[in-house]
Amino acid sequence: MTGGTAAPEPVPSATELTAARARRLKSYTILAVILWSGLVFLAWSQPWFSLHAQGRAGDTVTVTVQGAVAAPALSALALAGLALSAALAIAGRVIRVVLGVLEFVLGASITVSSVSALVDPVQSGQSAITTATGVAGTSSIGQIATSAGTELWPFLAVVSGVLMALTGILIVVSMRRWPASGRKYQPVTFAAADGRTSGNPVDLVVESPAEPVKPVARDVNTTRTAAVDSWDSLTRGQDPTD
Repeated sequence: MTGGTAAPEPVPSATELTAARARRLKSYTILAVILWSGLVFLAWSQPWFSLHAQGRAGDTVTVTVQGAVAAPALSALALAGLALSAALAIAGRVIRVVLGVLEFVLGASITVSSVSALVDPVQSGQSAITTATGVAGTSSIGQIATSAGTELWPFLAVVSGVLMALTGILIVVSMRRWPASGRKYQPVTFAAADGRTSGNPVDLVVESPAEPVKPVARDVNTTRTAAVDSWDSLTRGQDPTD
């Protein structure tokens, strides 16, 4: 019994390889947008700073500043990034450029917001200090509060913002290499039997020529006699329709 020779596996063509690389590029880019947005949202939900503030009784109070207090805009920016990733999956070439620019703006905004909080933790944690000590006002809080420590979460937000901005640039640069979106997201086009196409089916309706109106032959004498008989019946008080 002799063993059969295995058939050689088909070698993908250059077109198929290019299409596969384009699909991977699109998928990885969208996954990157989702990942950076998720990391920003995670960082926003964590504690960022520890501050020491002097209470009214003269004691020292330790205040923990959450990311939601230090950089409250990060949650909205992260959610916008997640929504942008969904739009990228079905966008055409022109919309990809717009979304790429928007992704860059989102990343830059996240970076600026996070860096501003890192530069002045006391300023970014004013509301938390006011809640803990009852002291309000920028100058008053600056006199009683000092920074005690910084967590890693604000740095994660900064890195994620920078990566989001770079991903936006990547989208704009590589959007021509992405595969076209599926046909179900394209405008519907109707085709007529004669080859004409249009997005409006009304434009393809062929109007049939109007048929000429055929004259109906009528007996004038018969019609006149019927009218006279009806009038005579009415003069005698009878209903001619009975």
